[in-house]
Amino acid sequence: MDTEKSIKALQFFVTGLTEGAIVHRLQGQALKASGFAKLGGKYLGHFAEEMGWVEKMQERILDLGGKPVFEGAKAREIIEDPVEYIKADLEIQEKGVTLLRDCALSVADDPLTFDLLKAYLADEEEDLYWSRGQLEFCAKIGMQNYLATLV
Repeated sequence: MDTEKSIKALQFFVTGLTEGAIVHRLQGQALKASGFAKLGGKYLGHFAEEMGWVEKMQERILDLGGKPVFEGAKAREIIEDPVEYIKADLEIQEKGVTLLRDCALSVADDPLTFDLLKAYLADEEEDLYWSRGQLEFCAKIGMQNYLATLV
């Protein structure tokens, strides 16, 4: 088992996931303030869920003898249009799921880290399918009807 490789992989996701969680919190608050309470609540829930994954990954880094690091976050714009935000989030999810799948396989010789990343992958795939489904639903019933479901 390559401990440093596992720590590096986990730290990569701790950084990216913390950034994504903060954006989901800010985006969720903005959506709620715009009257889209259901969608805003969904993204606020994502924040809590993602920070739970951050905590698990940090614990694993510590178990491996590493030290978790806060590496900051990039500036990201809050998107006011709910459908445009789902599209933007989906694009990030698609890239992230592929990256996460590859990364999990790269640490397969570390069963605990592999299992943690595999469980996180299952959660992210569920989110990806939800986003795709929302966009398909919007296309089927029309924008105005879809937006009414988010209130």
